[in-house]
Amino acid sequence: MAGRWLLRRMPGYLYCQLSQLARGAFVNKCKSHQPYSISVGLTEARNKMSLPNQPYSTSHTTVDPREIRKFQLLAHKWWDEQGEYAALHSMNDIRVPFIRDTVLNMRSEHELGRPLSGLSILDVGCGGGLLTEPLGRLGASVTGIDPLEDNIKTAELHKSFDPVLDKRIQYKSCTLEDIVEESSETFDVVIASEVVEHVADLETFVRSCGEVLKPEGSLFITTINKSQLSYIFGIVVAERVLGIVPAGTHDWEKFVPPEELERLLESNGFLVKTVKGMLYNPLFGSWSWIGSTSINYALHAVKSSAQSQLDPNETSQENRG
Repeated sequence: MAGRWLLRRMPGYLYCQLSQLARGAFVNKCKSHQPYSISVGLTEARNKMSLPNQPYSTSHTTVDPREIRKFQLLAHKWWDEQGEYAALHSMNDIRVPFIRDTVLNMRSEHELGRPLSGLSILDVGCGGGLLTEPLGRLGASVTGIDPLEDNIKTAELHKSFDPVLDKRIQYKSCTLEDIVEESSETFDVVIASEVVEHVADLETFVRSCGEVLKPEGSLFITTINKSQLSYIFGIVVAERVLGIVPAGTHDWEKFVPPEELERLLESNGFLVKTVKGMLYNPLFGSWSWIGSTSINYALHAVKSSAQSQLDPNETSQENRG
């Protein structure tokens, strides 16, 4: 009952979560982490919020070497469902159906048992293949890319145990920019799940996603909002108090508000269709959809067709003709 109340009680729910986390099963662990108290986190978050917005990097690569170093030590732990990536494993319960159902609603027909067959999907920042594999099981042809070679080795090894997946999935240790050079307008779907908060140049990343997508192709993103609550729950609670993810995994300065992400997407030829809030419940290790995007959120955008990207005056003249 406590878990249901935590997830469903919408008015003031985020502050109720905070008090809930301080009680019961977590109280002893919280006491043992006094240097990272919630009150300190609130103050630190407010101080950070007062800083001017940092401009996006003008570099021409999306890869941040500091992020590579972070994940290097965890490359062999991707498939430990009780380990550092447990929350990503459980996220599949909502992100896979979100991707599948959204795509199916845009298709006139699909094959029973393999609803994504015939689709070419690019999984950017695939890590060890946690999302790549279930998409392959749904029938899609999936390319998983990651700049960290050890991640790709882990993904390749795990895939090799399933002959069906071995045929449907290919992995590459490369950057998104590398794919742009060889695969312009190749993919029906591009997915960047829990990735944009780690890239060095967000605008280049968004533009590159558009370049590899076919016209009217779909882009799916899951990420973390840049808010006081995301600092408290995404860093103070998740990393320092509960240890859901390793300390230092996230940098609050690189979190992206949904409004800013929408602006970037729309200025790069995308039409944003859906933005949905997500919530992780550490009591049950599960995710659910919620009405607020204050912490985590998922987004679906569609690349505009060549026709819709024409100059508006040209389009209106064609319509009149």
